[in-house]
Amino acid sequence: MLDKLEAIKLKYDEIEQQMSDPNVMGDMKRYIKLSKDYKSLQPVMDAYDKYKNILANIDHAKDIVHNEKDEEFRAMAKEELDLFTTERDRLEDEIRLLLVPTDPEDEKNAVVEIRAGTGGDEASIFAGDLYRMYNKYCETRGWKVELVDFSDGTSGGFKEIIFNVVGEGVYGLLKYESGVHRVQRVPQTETQGRVHTSAATVAVLPEADEFDVEIKPADVRKDTFCSSGPGGQSVNTTYSAIRLTHIPSGIVASCQDEKSQIKNFEKAMKVLRTRLYELEHQKYLDEISKKRKTMVSTGDRSAKIRTYNYPQSRVTDHRINLTLYNLPVIMDGDVQPLIEALQLAENAERMKEAVS
Repeated sequence: MLDKLEAIKLKYDEIEQQMSDPNVMGDMKRYIKLSKDYKSLQPVMDAYDKYKNILANIDHAKDIVHNEKDEEFRAMAKEELDLFTTERDRLEDEIRLLLVPTDPEDEKNAVVEIRAGTGGDEASIFAGDLYRMYNKYCETRGWKVELVDFSDGTSGGFKEIIFNVVGEGVYGLLKYESGVHRVQRVPQTETQGRVHTSAATVAVLPEADEFDVEIKPADVRKDTFCSSGPGGQSVNTTYSAIRLTHIPSGIVASCQDEKSQIKNFEKAMKVLRTRLYELEHQKYLDEISKKRKTMVSTGDRSAKIRTYNYPQSRVTDHRINLTLYNLPVIMDGDVQPLIEALQLAENAERMKEAVS
């Protein structure tokens, strides 16, 4: 393990040198790539420093145990040796996981799209409930939520809602939410108290920046229209909403959340860039799904990943057969226990891949 860590240290030092090279600093795309690599290696380097320190302490304690004549000193050294050995074993487990290749997209911001599925008005209401749940979760993480576009449901909620989430390691956590979410409950529109099943689809995409995808201005058609929904007197009077169409692919992105046409254009361009990037990213996700059995983070939108059963106050994640009986708390934003369990399952699979 020490050999592996020393090889990574050489790579880390080499990246640090390259980043201070004026030629590299002048190439913004290369510099950003190196910065990301440098940042991703930082946790390994921190663990490496601790590991070296523990090994030195173990050697020192062993030396005292073997050579010290004072029995009291030797007894103290033996106690310390046991503590250091336990800490070394714990650190080795931590480092093994750090050395397993991670998803390079994990540190990115995310674009989240929630769409009502089967179930009519109830599906739209449920899509609104999911949006509220994620909004609350993002608040607890200190992440910023930026609304991009939405289409209201006829009886509440949303037919579709798209928003950006900005923060540290956003995609690495929210990616587990991609898929079909089912709800079983008595709809507000139901008069006879029968339980219905409805669904909404969640798609979580890593936000692409301008260095990931280059879009030629000539390939984009820009249309303006009147925004609808919240916004005061400017709604339906000014053409501030933006619709962008990428002509070669036919992909469309729109934004009507801001009063400023420029801000709406910037947000819509982010979504357009991300959707184009998704075409390439999907190939990577498909490769993962071939290797892993649970499909924990493949982002397969057609997969039914979770059921929210209101009569039983039950939430079941079908990928890892996990059931929790605290639905109100989860719908109020406490999604972390589910995400942590999914992370644990994925890490176990990654460890198996690394060993095999």
